[in-house]
This record gives sequence, structure tokens and C-alpha cells, in this order.
Amino acid sequence: MVRPANGGGKPRQVLSEVNGDQEPGIRVGSGSVAGSDCGGFEFSKEGVEALLNERKITKNMSLKEKCDVRQDYIKRLRMCIKCFQEHEVELLLKQEQDVKKLESAEKRCGDLEMLMSQKEEELNSIIMELRKNCTALQEKFAKEESEKSSALESLTKEKDARLSAERSHVSVMEELERAQRECSSANEKISSLNDMYKRLQEYNTGLQQYNSKLQSELNQTHEALKHAEKQKAVVVENLSNLRGHCKSLQDQLNAAKTSSNETMKLKEALASEVGRLRLDLQQVRDDRDRVSTQVQDLSTEVSKYKEWTGKSTAELGNLTTKSNELEATCFSQSNLIKKLLEKLAAAENKLEMSDLSAFEIRTGYEEQQRVNSDLQLRLADAELKLVEGESLRKKLHNTILELKGNIRVFCRVRPLLFDDGADNEPKTVSFPTTTDNMGRGIELLQNGQKHSFIFDKVFVPESSQEDVFVEVSQLVQSALDGYKVCIFAYGQTGSGKTHTMMGTPGSFDDKGLIPRSLEQIFESRQTLQNQGWKYDMQVSMLEIYNETIRDLLTTNRPGSTELGTKQYAIKHDANGNTHVSDLTVVDVRSSREVSFLLSRAAQSRSVGKTQMNEQSSRSHFVFTMRITGVNEGTEQQVQGVLNLIDLAGSERLSKSGSTGDRLKETQAINKSLSSLSDVIFALAKKEEHVPYRNSKLTYLLQPCLGGDSKTLMVVNVSPAPSSLNESLCSLRFAARVNACEIGTPRRQTSVKPFDARFSYG
Repeated sequence: MVRPANGGGKPRQVLSEVNGDQEPGIRVGSGSVAGSDCGGFEFSKEGVEALLNERKITKNMSLKEKCDVRQDYIKRLRMCIKCFQEHEVELLLKQEQDVKKLESAEKRCGDLEMLMSQKEEELNSIIMELRKNCTALQEKFAKEESEKSSALESLTKEKDARLSAERSHVSVMEELERAQRECSSANEKISSLNDMYKRLQEYNTGLQQYNSKLQSELNQTHEALKHAEKQKAVVVENLSNLRGHCKSLQDQLNAAKTSSNETMKLKEALASEVGRLRLDLQQVRDDRDRVSTQVQDLSTEVSKYKEWTGKSTAELGNLTTKSNELEATCFSQSNLIKKLLEKLAAAENKLEMSDLSAFEIRTGYEEQQRVNSDLQLRLADAELKLVEGESLRKKLHNTILELKGNIRVFCRVRPLLFDDGADNEPKTVSFPTTTDNMGRGIELLQNGQKHSFIFDKVFVPESSQEDVFVEVSQLVQSALDGYKVCIFAYGQTGSGKTHTMMGTPGSFDDKGLIPRSLEQIFESRQTLQNQGWKYDMQVSMLEIYNETIRDLLTTNRPGSTELGTKQYAIKHDANGNTHVSDLTVVDVRSSREVSFLLSRAAQSRSVGKTQMNEQSSRSHFVFTMRITGVNEGTEQQVQGVLNLIDLAGSERLSKSGSTGDRLKETQAINKSLSSLSDVIFALAKKEEHVPYRNSKLTYLLQPCLGGDSKTLMVVNVSPAPSSLNESLCSLRFAARVNACEIGTPRRQTSVKPFDARFSYG
């Protein structure tokens, strides 16, 4: 099993050295970030950033003073982390209160729905009484309502199933992250035991006690960070639940609004029905008046007939009969008018009740809207605080990673190809599924013996170019912040190094690390312009072919006499910058310009055909971008360097079948890679002399391997059984690289004008 990098001779400087002066951004008081007591300190955002950026000079201090300074710095870091943990606890309490308010709002919505259902039943009974001829339409409406309710129930079930699936996915991701953290903690414990064992052999008892105490405090800091991660996961889960509740509440409010609209339509229908009844009543009254007038006329005529003695008795009887009939008709019309008036009064009462219920529903809907708006504001505030806490956590985590000073190593296994011919052979490469090593471990099976390795990240054959770049993007961003960054691909011939770095030409989804890094840098530059930053960028590309430097951007053709006689010298200055004399440097302003230069350099690069690879890179390709940034508002200046290197593949002559020029190229490649191995072994053993000058490659990479650069090695491995020995050698070399300690990354900033000449960092 490969052990972490702190197993060397001298103890690692875990925290940066600081003096005993109090930082101006940290104030002594009785409060904290969230209002809780954190040992008498109050941490503001500026104070925390000042604490993270604190670098003090301790060259003239004694060992005891250095120890006191480090302990004080660690104590302040732990106090800052504790304060932010208490702040997150308060956020959780506020979220619980919001959840309770949401539950009460849902209960009120349920009551409103019950009230609306009762009102709907009353309105249906009114409609049945007033419009008996609409029975068929009501049955059809009821049928549609049942279908709608069944559809709503099925939709609710689908939403619940989707939410449960999302929760299960989140839980699985949380378990995966927790497993990774447990794996890192286990590796740290193993490394601490190994360090303690070696220190017992080389140092005295007093220095041992100091280093053990320092290691224990670092472990406590990691445990505090793990606890903060767990609390963050709980906050994220609560926020997702809160979003679900808000969405369901919004749906219920929409349903209430729809029911209110239907009630208003029913109200309008009742109003029209009442108007029609009033018209009928007026017509009946007119008929009654007309009949009364006729009765009066007939009575007058009867009186006249009585006066007239000359009329016959038969006519008098007929008139009496007509008068009785008219009186009966008038009486029946009066009864009908009374019944219509009673129905009209009942309809008006029910209409008033419907208006009242509609007003109550509208009032409840507006109240629910206000509650929903308040909850959404609180949710946005909680999300903002969560983002700020996550940003601070990343800063603290990056500070600890910078103080570790190791070369980070990623491992990528390419997919099996048809030419590998491994259909009938057992798999030799596997990936552990335990929670401790998932995503970080790789195992090789050779002659029944299993070889296990642990790196910072392991990419399975199914991983895409985007998956790899996501892990590298933060490192690329550091170049804009003023750091020296170096990313290089290592591995045997045909393992996929050039594909990882360059990708497939013409494919958008299959672009490599170099094109994606350039796109991110130019997009970030556009964003930072709003903050007052202006960046100038310079690009150069070279290859080391047979221990000779070639300029890939020169205007001379490869076969020209000037190109063959031109000599390029590598020089390092006092600031740790590397210069290559007479190298072509091009100012660039967009990723399109750099893509054109990459295509031009690819045409000039040395490639050849071997038995192991159809198009094998026969040289080491070095892409360098020099970034110079100036902030006009703060007059701050930064200098960053991004080195992206595609190393030539190691190969065995027995397999490659190289002869002639290919044989010379293979010998030069293996010699430079062997020199790189010698440098790594010397760094791992902490030897005083490191043989950087044994090769042009190692001398060019000296600031990346032994300086203050952020360095990442991507070791590429072939899963083919025929390449098992080469893959095992590559992984063993990568393990040694991961165990090397280099200098702490240093940000290059200034407030004075500086020389903008090109250098490699």
C-alpha cells in the first residue's frame, strides 16, 4: 500500500510561521460571527481573509519562538472554525422554525380546501334547486372532477417518487463523501504513525514531543473540518426539503386560486339566474295588474248590467261565471308571485353567503402569498449564508493543502481498445469499492499478487474529459490569482497522455485539459474585468527532442538551417523564474488565438509510428502561459504562470521495435525520464544535492519540482494485460512523486511596476 507523503526524514512544517502580533482583521470582543462566544475573538470576513493570508518571517527566531508562533496561529485557526460551526448551528435552528411555519401554513391550506369543498356542495345544491334540467351536465362535470382528482393523485405520487429518488441520490452522494473523508483520515493516521516511528530514530525526545503535539493539533483541525462538512450536508438536505415544501404550498395556493375562480363563475351564473327570475316576477306582476284591470272592468259592466233591466238572465250567469274564473286566476297568480318572491329571497341570501365565502377565500389566499414570500426571502438568505460559509470552508481547506507542500497526483485509466486484444484474458486492473478507497484507489493483479495504490484522485475508464477537468479547474484558476501552476501527464506509450492533455481535434465534448484550461482562464478574465482587473497574457510552446530544445512557434520551417543551428539556453533567476533564451513569445487576447497556435505547434511537433502506438509522441511538449494582472483600483499586481506539459511515453525497445532514428528517440526519452526518476528519489530522501542538471527536462521543471509552485501529475495507465509491467512501474513512480515534499506555494503579488519579460516559473 502506498503511504502519504509525510514519511521523510525532517518534520513537515504543517502551519505557516507567524509572529506574536495580533492581526488587524481579528478583533477582541465578547461576540462572534453568529453572536456566540468564541474565546473572546470576533471574526469578520476581512479578519478571516487576513488570517488565511498571514505569512510571517521566522528566519531569526529560535526553535521555541517558532513553536509558540505556530501554536498561536493554529489556536486562532481552530477558534475561527469553531465560530463558524456555531454560526451554522444557529442557521439550522432558524431553518427548523421556518419548517414549522411551513407546516402550519399547509394546515391552514387544508382547512381552506375543506371549507371550499363544503361551499362547493352548497352551491351544487342551489344549482339543483334552481336548474333541475341541468342534471346531465352536472353528472358529466362530476365525472371530469373525479378524473381530475385521479390525475392529481397520480401526479402527486410521481412527485413523491421523484423526491424520494432525489433524496436517495443525495444520501448516496453523502455516504460517498463521508467514505472519502474517512479514507483520508485513515491515511493521515497511518502517515502520522510512520512519521512518529522515523522521528524516533533521527531526532531527540524533545523534538519528538513537539512534532507529535503539532500532528495531533493538525488531526483535530481535520476533524473539525469533517464536522463542518457533515453539518453542511445536513443544511443542504434541509434546504432541499424546504424547497419541496414551498413548491407543494405553491401548488395548493394555485389550486385554491382555481377554486376561487370557479366560485366567481358560479356567482355570476346565480346573478344571471336571479335577474331572469326578477324579469319573470315583473311579468307576473304585469299580468296580475292586467287581470285586476279586467276584473274591475267586468265589475263595472256587471253593475251596468244590473242596472240594465232589459238584459237576460242567461247573459248575467255567463258574466258571473267569467268573473269567478277571473278571480280564481288572480288568486293563483298571487300565490305564484308569493312563491317566486320566497325563492328570490332564498337565492339572494345564498348569493350573499357565496360572496362572503369568496371574500374569505381571497383573504386567505393573499395571506398565504405573504407567508410564501416571507419564506422565500428567508430561504434565499439561508442559501446566501450557506454559499458564504462554503467559500470560507474552501479557503480554510486550501490553506491546509498549501501548507502540506506535496505534489498532487491523479491517476487515469484509459478504456480498453480493440487493438489491445484482451477479450479472453482476465482483467488486471480493478478499483476498490470500499468506502475508504472509493475514487482514490487502484489495484493491479500480477501473477496472483495484488498491488494496491492510493492517490489524490483515480479516474475510471468511463470518466470523461469534463470529469477530469472539474478536478483540475481550481488549480488552473490559481494561475490568475498569481501562483505558479504546473500540470504534466506521465505514462507509457499509448496510455492516453496526449488525449488527456490535448483531446480529440475538432470534438467539442472531447477537448483535453489544455483547451479547457485556456477557455476557463479567458472566461474568468472577462468576469474579473468588472472588479477592476486587467490581464496581459503571453504564450510560448517548445518541445525537448533528443535533449534539444525546439521552438514550436518559430516562423522558420523545421528543415531550415537557422533552426538547426539555433541554441536555446535555460536560465533560472533569483526569484525562482525560468527563462529560455531566444524563445518565441506571442501576446494573446482570446482562446481562439491560442487554439490557432496550438494547431500550429501540433503540426511542428515530432511524432512517429511504433509497434506500440500508431502516432507516438517522440518529444516532451511544454505549453507555458505567462499571466500579468493589474487592479487599477487597488494598484495590486499579480504574476502567474501556467505550465501544461505532455511528456513523451516511456517504452521498452523489445516491445516498440524501434530502429534508426526511432531508436535514438527512445533512448533520449528513457534517459530524460530516468533523470526525472533520479530527481524524485533525491527529493523523497531529502538529499542535499538534487540532480536537476542531468536532463533538459528536469532542469526546465526545477521550479515545479522543488520550488514554490502548485504541481499536479496525471499518471496515465493502460488496462491491457500486455502493458501490466509498464503500468506497475508508472504507478510506483507516481507513488514516489506523491510522497515528495516541495516548497509551500507562494502567490506573486506586488504594488510596484515589475518587469513583464516572459519566464516559465
